[in-house]
Amino acid sequence: MSANDLQVKEGNGGDGMQNILPEWALGGFVRPAGANPVIRPITSTKFYCPMQKQVVNWEESDTFNPAAVVKGDNIYVIYRAEDNSGTGIGKRTSRLGLAESPDGITMCRRQVPVMYPDEDYMKKYEWPGGCEDPRVAVTEDGLYVMTYTSWNREKARLCVATSRDLITWKKHGPAFEDAYEGRFLNIHCKAGSIVTEIKNNKQVISKIGNVYFMYWGEHRIWAATSENLTDWKPILDENGELRTVIAPRRGYFDSALTECGPPAIKTNKGILLLYNGKNQNHDDRRDRRFTAGTYSAGQVLMDLDDPLKVIERLDVPFFRPLEDFEKSGQYVDGTVFIEGLVYFKRKWYLYYGCADSQVSVAIYDPEKDTPGDILPQSL
Repeated sequence: MSANDLQVKEGNGGDGMQNILPEWALGGFVRPAGANPVIRPITSTKFYCPMQKQVVNWEESDTFNPAAVVKGDNIYVIYRAEDNSGTGIGKRTSRLGLAESPDGITMCRRQVPVMYPDEDYMKKYEWPGGCEDPRVAVTEDGLYVMTYTSWNREKARLCVATSRDLITWKKHGPAFEDAYEGRFLNIHCKAGSIVTEIKNNKQVISKIGNVYFMYWGEHRIWAATSENLTDWKPILDENGELRTVIAPRRGYFDSALTECGPPAIKTNKGILLLYNGKNQNHDDRRDRRFTAGTYSAGQVLMDLDDPLKVIERLDVPFFRPLEDFEKSGQYVDGTVFIEGLVYFKRKWYLYYGCADSQVSVAIYDPEKDTPGDILPQSL
């Protein structure tokens, strides 16, 4: 039986099923007992919306799809929040909230969002749908770089913003706006995962060669490079089209789509990319071991010298919806949607959206469970 097979075993899953991970993969992640969800919708926070020209309950409907980063002695979680301005997925306005945690579980939330559709030059991209699905990483000198999706209800675009304090953000616009004379400005694009590394016990943005590197994409996963972290150039194949890194696989948990998760991480095995996979609804194409339409999480290992080259890929998810709150809400088929991963006090904290409705966390302690040495020797 291969290392990717599901085993019946007392373990992390909560249902007796645990994925036995190969040594290059990260995990296993455990949901802390009685702690989740750590962020839920609330109606008590109000915000004057410059777009709607009125006070709104900006996080009353759903709170989900979180980014995470360490600052000082705390974890900060940036999460997507929806008001109640419409009915159905994609019909409300999304803003990004900020929560601070000393232990990765207990959250202190800011009363107002830190990113939202405003009276600025981004309104043509962000009105009326807003700002969605952040991923965030930090440079060695403390510049926080966030990739997020702007949604004007016509086209989703991958955008970039930067901050020094996680509260005040400068919007830099669509990531691919200037690449190839604007050729990719108007494509549907989401989910930017900038490559990082663990350096002096801190997770920071890292270069590959002389450039920064980002995996991105919602259906397939592609890649892009940058010299300044704000302007990105997609990598093309020999025909001048986007070069695919990984794609959905018929008969597997990621048969419908593969979408980037948190910032990728350099390890001594390669570049580790955690991603979201959706199972097909069609019986002849989906993975029959898992519920049709389910969002689960996978891992793929890329070559350090050739970050477009796949070395290995999990055939079953390392994390999947099991709890009731992960199988109710906007996605009743079940969704664990990973976007935040941080190294904090020698543990890994994975933040994820539950059925597009709430935020939860799972924790991996390498000192308790060491399937393989995947971290740099500096740790």
